Amino acid sequence: MAGTSSMIVAGLAAAALATVGYLGHRAAETVPPDLRRQASGSPAPAPKAPRSSERPAALPPRSGLGQRVVYSLRRDRVWLVDRGDKVRRTFGVSPSTVDPAPGTYRVTSRSGKVTGSDGVPVEHVVRFASVEGTAIGFSSAVDGSAPVLDPQERTGGIRETRADGTAMWKFATIGRTVVVVP
Repeated sequence: MAGTSSMIVAGLAAAALATVGYLGHRAAETVPPDLRRQASGSPAPAPKAPRSSERPAALPPRSGLGQRVVYSLRRDRVWLVDRGDKVRRTFGVSPSTVDPAPGTYRVTSRSGKVTGSDGVPVEHVVRFASVEGTAIGFSSAVDGSAPVLDPQERTGGIRETRADGTAMWKFATIGRTVVVVP
């Protein structure tokens, strides 16, 4: 009986995550054009955290334990975190048009060099999620450019600078935990 209960709970949790992802995608699609954020030529700087003017790049609370990558959707910022919650590196990123739902993931695949879904050659691709067939992951453009987002196209590449991409590549090996926070 316990096995059946856990299967039901797991099924309900999966359905809830899929629903949240779908609703988030639908909400992103219906944002009026005048409220959409335009991508610039460089990664978006992280806004100051409202809770602390002294530490604007402070690690978000409730962002997991142990060695992990933390990605904040609201702040467009990433933290590479060592044991003991020691932040090894933090940096701003340029988001993709498709966001993963908040939650805990694992790095599932990596590619040294590929062509991004926007046609730009990218390197140090670290994938950790998929939303309705769109692979989500971190990468850096070989030419150093930031993406020019077309809200009508589904892209999952979260762009970082080449230096930050190199740091991510060294840190985020297969199986590494990635925690996505709002």
